[in-house]
Amino acid sequence: MSAILGVSGLAESVRFKREHWPDLNEREYRIAQGFDAAAALVVDGVVVAAVAEERFNRHKQSGEFPIQAIAYCLKQAGLSLADVDEIAHCFDYAPFGEIFSLDATSAMLYEKVFSKQALLAQISRYYPQFPAERIHQVSHHLSHAASAYFTSGWDECLVVVLDAMGETQSGSIFHGKGGHLEKLREISANDSIGILYSLVTYHLGFDFNSDEYKIMGLAPYGDPRQFEGVFQQMLECRADGTVRIPILRLNRTRDERENYLKTREWLSHNLIPPRDPGDDITQGHRDVAAALQAALNRAILHICGHFGAATGMRKIAMAGGVALNCSANGKLTRSGLFDKVYVQPAAGDDGAALGAALQRASLRGEVINKRFPVPFLGPSHPESAIDEALKTLASAISVTRFGSLEETCERAAKMIAEGKVVAWHRGRMEYGPRALGNRSILADPSNPEMRDRVNAMVKKREAFRPFAPAVSIEEVHRWFEAAPMTSLPYMLATVNVREEFRASLPAITHVDGSARVQTVAVGDNPAFHALLKAVGSETGREIVLNTSFNVKGQPIVNTPYEAVETFLGTGIDYLFIEDNLVSRA
Repeated sequence: MSAILGVSGLAESVRFKREHWPDLNEREYRIAQGFDAAAALVVDGVVVAAVAEERFNRHKQSGEFPIQAIAYCLKQAGLSLADVDEIAHCFDYAPFGEIFSLDATSAMLYEKVFSKQALLAQISRYYPQFPAERIHQVSHHLSHAASAYFTSGWDECLVVVLDAMGETQSGSIFHGKGGHLEKLREISANDSIGILYSLVTYHLGFDFNSDEYKIMGLAPYGDPRQFEGVFQQMLECRADGTVRIPILRLNRTRDERENYLKTREWLSHNLIPPRDPGDDITQGHRDVAAALQAALNRAILHICGHFGAATGMRKIAMAGGVALNCSANGKLTRSGLFDKVYVQPAAGDDGAALGAALQRASLRGEVINKRFPVPFLGPSHPESAIDEALKTLASAISVTRFGSLEETCERAAKMIAEGKVVAWHRGRMEYGPRALGNRSILADPSNPEMRDRVNAMVKKREAFRPFAPAVSIEEVHRWFEAAPMTSLPYMLATVNVREEFRASLPAITHVDGSARVQTVAVGDNPAFHALLKAVGSETGREIVLNTSFNVKGQPIVNTPYEAVETFLGTGIDYLFIEDNLVSRA
């Protein structure tokens, strides 16, 4: 047996920034590397467990060393650390050490945050007995690429990685074939479409390296033509399939580069004034978001289309934070540039932990490239833990126990049909940013008030943000512009709602007529599929509004106690934990 543990995150990154730039506003500390710490365990080439550290320490997008995530992965596999053959980390700055020696601050950053010695020190702090020679670094974009290629189920395909930045790159293009990844091209971090998207996100009053998905949701409310010319200046598509972003090259000094000061100044002069987070969102902000999304769509189609044509590949696998942009993914899927598009569902840096482990396993010849199932790779909780949570909070709740899944689904479906908002906590937690039916808040998508109600009373988030539908795979073609039995299990691409149903599905139809569809097959998630079938019996539609079980600023709930506590602190009507119905006392 071989066991390889992949980890992500740079635990000292933000601490270093706070120490050397102590007077920044709090939002500027998000302009850093190394968030989304996670652990993933690959045993004999098979992924057995994977989870982000945030789900344990409750700090959203935490970059702290994933000690609790590692402990979970080992426990899930019945292993101890002594059984682990390798630890693989998803960054390798060693080839770029000389670049960091050009000034004292950068040299210190390399030593304390990026170097292998910094990684060894972190691991030694928690696992002093683990041999240093069994700790390996895998370059960041190779980690992302491996996470996509080795879970695609394809022997040969184009692999495209796009994010803010790896070590010094923002984009990497690979040819995956026969279990190997050959790098074809890189795009420098000086021309990062991910950083540009994040800086405009920051300019619009949202958080860098965190709230980009909000801008994606805001964009359909705007007119991209209002700022089209400005974004043409910002983003140049080049004949070699790469992009150039001149405004990212304006930063000359160490301080300017650290916080993109000159780029932000340029945005202030050429777009609209920067928005404070508490200010109202105007039409100008909507128009900038629309133009930004259009620029991203243009860049992705250009990059992927060029290298698809150059290689003759008709299948593409993608990862990296930019690959979480559902609108761009939908455009790419509908473009006709590729016959098949696969986006690894944990495409952000939490998924790079998985990729680092898979890449190291591939060097041993152990990985069998099969399509990634819906990634229920996180913790489940035994009946004893559920009972303990219900007992602890007994004074505030009333509990009804059902004898079977069928009874549970029947009751939940009736509540959804009656206009109730229910939380659904069942089985193993999802890996990646999307709640795919095991840690979800569910409601009837036909209720015109439901979107505003869930936004305001439950999620406590911005009113413009859309909600996604979960639909049985048998009915996806009925409600959406998709072929029968189209599989979209990861909620990572937009699809148009059929025009005749847009008015009758207002809670999940965005202003542009699209929806971020999740299909559910019985093989993906039998319990959630059974619930959709029961909802169909009540409403005539095997479809629900599905959003993650959390509130604004918090990670998705993990434990039964967190589930009940969150339920009590929101406007959710009922909570189902396995076959237990929880209501307020």
